[in-house]
Amino acid sequence: MDELIRNLAVYALPVLFALTMHDAAQAFVAKRFGDNTAHAAGRTTFNPLAHIDPIGTIVIPVVMYLTVHFVFGYAKPLPINYGQMRNPKRDMAWVALSGPGANFLMALIWLLLSIFLDYFGVQESFPHLVAEAGVQTNLWLMAFNLLPIPSMDGGRVLFSILPHKAAFQFARLEPYGFIILLALIFLKVIGYWLFWVGVIANLLLHLIVYPLNFLLT
Repeated sequence: MDELIRNLAVYALPVLFALTMHDAAQAFVAKRFGDNTAHAAGRTTFNPLAHIDPIGTIVIPVVMYLTVHFVFGYAKPLPINYGQMRNPKRDMAWVALSGPGANFLMALIWLLLSIFLDYFGVQESFPHLVAEAGVQTNLWLMAFNLLPIPSMDGGRVLFSILPHKAAFQFARLEPYGFIILLALIFLKVIGYWLFWVGVIANLLLHLIVYPLNFLLT
C-alpha cells in the first residue's frame, strides 16, 4: 500500500501539469488566431484549477493505474470555435499542434530538471522519480493526442492538410472517433504508435540536452 501511494504521488504533479499545459497552450494559440472562446472561459491560464475535470483528471488516472498500471487522463473539454478563426482550416492545425508541442516542451523541462538534480547531488529518490514520470507522462500524452483520429489533435492536423473534399469526407468520421480509438487499442496499434513516437521524442530530447549535460559533467 505504501508503494501504491508513493507511485500515485510520483505521477500526480506530472499528469496534472501535462494536461494543464496542453489545454492552456491550445487556448492561447486559438486566441492568437482569432477565437476568444477558450480565453473567455478562463482557459488561457497555467492554473491547474481552471482545467481540472474531477473524473478525467483524478478518477480515471487513479483507476487506470490501479488496474492496468498505465496513467492517462484528460482535462475539461476545451471550448474552441474554429469558425471564428481567420483561416479555420489552416489555423486548426496550429491549435492542434500547440498542445502536443507544449507537452514536448514540458518533457524537456522535466528532463533538464533530472540533469540538474544529478548535477547538484540530490540523493533523495522521490524528486528523480517525479522528473522521470514528468518526461514519460508528457511524451505519452503528446503521442496519444497526435493519433490521426477524428476529434483528436492528430486528426485535426490531418483534416487541415488534406484537400478540401478529402478533408470533409474525413470529418464525417468524427462521430465514430471513439469507436475507432477503441478498435485501435484492441488491435494494439496504439501501443506500437506510442512506443515509436516515444523512441523518436526521447532521442530528440536527449539530442537537445546533450550539450548541457556534457558541459555540466
